Amino acid sequence: MRVSDICSAIEGFAPLQAAESWDNSGLIVGSPQDEVHGVMVGFDCTPELIDEAIGAGCDMVVTHHPLIFKGIRSIDPLDPVGSAIYKAIRGGVAVYASHTSSDKVLGGVSFAMASRLGLEGVSFLDGDEYGLGAVGDLPKPLSGEQAIEYVKKAFGLQCLRCSRPVESVSRVAVCGGSGGSLIEKARLSGAQLYISGDITYHQFFTREGFMVMDIGHFESEKDIVPILFDVLRKKFPTFVVHMVSSTKNPVFYR
Repeated sequence: MRVSDICSAIEGFAPLQAAESWDNSGLIVGSPQDEVHGVMVGFDCTPELIDEAIGAGCDMVVTHHPLIFKGIRSIDPLDPVGSAIYKAIRGGVAVYASHTSSDKVLGGVSFAMASRLGLEGVSFLDGDEYGLGAVGDLPKPLSGEQAIEYVKKAFGLQCLRCSRPVESVSRVAVCGGSGGSLIEKARLSGAQLYISGDITYHQFFTREGFMVMDIGHFESEKDIVPILFDVLRKKFPTFVVHMVSSTKNPVFYR
C-alpha cells in the first residue's frame, strides 16, 4: 500500500476539488510514493496523535483539520504544530487532511449533524453537487425551548449558546465548524433554527421567528472521524486502519 492509495480512497469520498480555495486539504507531509503499513484516523493532527500512530505501527495519519493551515516560519518542537510536524517527519509519518473537502460532500460533516437530529428531506444549504451546510425538516415541530433540549440530547451537550427561542421550529439548517457566514442563507431556506459553531455576539441578534444555536466547533464536526475511518475500512477491509483512542476538545467548559 502506498500513500497515494490512501489519498485516492479519501478523495473518492471527499474530492479535493470540493475544498474551499483558502483551505489546505490534501497531503501535507510525505510523498505519494511512500509505503504505508497502517493508518491512524483522527480529528486534529496533534503531537499526541502522531505518538499514538507511531505506537500503533502506523506510518500515515488522516485528520479533519490540517496540520499546516497557514504559513509557518519555523518548526519549533515546543509549539504544538511544530512538535507534530517534527514528530511526523522524524517518525516517517505521512499526514493527510480532509477538511473542507469533507465539509462539502453528501454524507460529510453537516450531513452527519443532520443525521444526529433525525432531519428528513435533507439537502445542501448552499450548493448543489458540493456545498456547505445542510437543511431539512424535523420529524415533528418543537417549541424553541423544546428544540434546545432536543439539540443538547442529540449532540450530548451540557450547555449551548442560543439566541432568543422562537415559538415553533419545524425546519432546521446546520453547518459544521465556523458557520456564521451562512446565517442569512439559513433563514432564507425557510429554517426557523440554524445550528453551527463559532457564532459571534452580534450574530445572536436575529429576526422574529428565527433563532441560532452555537453548539461548539468541535461538537459540530467530531462525527467526521468515524466517517473517514469507515471510508478506509470499507475500501481496504484487510488493511490496518485505526481510529484515535480519544478525540479531545481543546476547549474546556467549567
